[in-house]
Amino acid sequence: MHIEEHRWYSPHLDREMSLKIYGHWGKPFIAFPCSCGRYYDYEGMGMIDAISRFMNGGRIKLFCVDSVDSESWYNFDVPPADRNARHEDYDRYICREVVPFIRDHCRLPHERIMTNGCSMGAYHALNFFLKHPDLFQGTLALSGLYRLDRFEFQITSEELPAVFFNSPLSYLETLTDPWYLEHYDCSDIIVCVGQGPWEDEAIADTRHLDAIFQEKSIPAWVDFWGHDVNHDWPWWYRQMNYFLEHLCT
Repeated sequence: MHIEEHRWYSPHLDREMSLKIYGHWGKPFIAFPCSCGRYYDYEGMGMIDAISRFMNGGRIKLFCVDSVDSESWYNFDVPPADRNARHEDYDRYICREVVPFIRDHCRLPHERIMTNGCSMGAYHALNFFLKHPDLFQGTLALSGLYRLDRFEFQITSEELPAVFFNSPLSYLETLTDPWYLEHYDCSDIIVCVGQGPWEDEAIADTRHLDAIFQEKSIPAWVDFWGHDVNHDWPWWYRQMNYFLEHLCT
């Protein structure tokens, strides 16, 4: 498998950031790590091996990015507004640095990119797609939590409007802008969760998300796997293979 590692200083984050590329050609995917994870975690946790046939066959090209979760949502020592501000820095890094890099690397200057992630990575995958559907073709989100009030603050406060607009279950419920809805209508949205151990909160958020999608007639494949399917990598391997087979036909 063709693998590259890239690193550069990000002016939006004021620090060095890294990413890894897996595959030589195919539909570009940006993969976000689990909570406070790193750009090499998909490889270290076995996901790259588990889905290698898609990269080796030129069906997908995977760009695994670093996170700043420990500086944003998981930085409980600073106020919510500061956590949100750091996430907004990350948003600019992904959209203004990583997306152009991916398009240039794939020689597809106008390509919309798929997002992907498991657990906290699923939050990022869904949130980036929903906020920037002009940049992202869709999402493959597994076992995610999609409400930021789980991070110990009240997202409905009038003092925290930016936090509200980074909490998918909050802003999506009130969204009426046809520009977004029209983009969603021509996108590939897949959200999956198991119903086994450690998935209770993810099940609740995924059910809520499914209800909003149905209410707003947003086409999405929301899939609930069995009661033996827990919040762990072996099941995410299976889910990735299953959904990638459908996405990359």
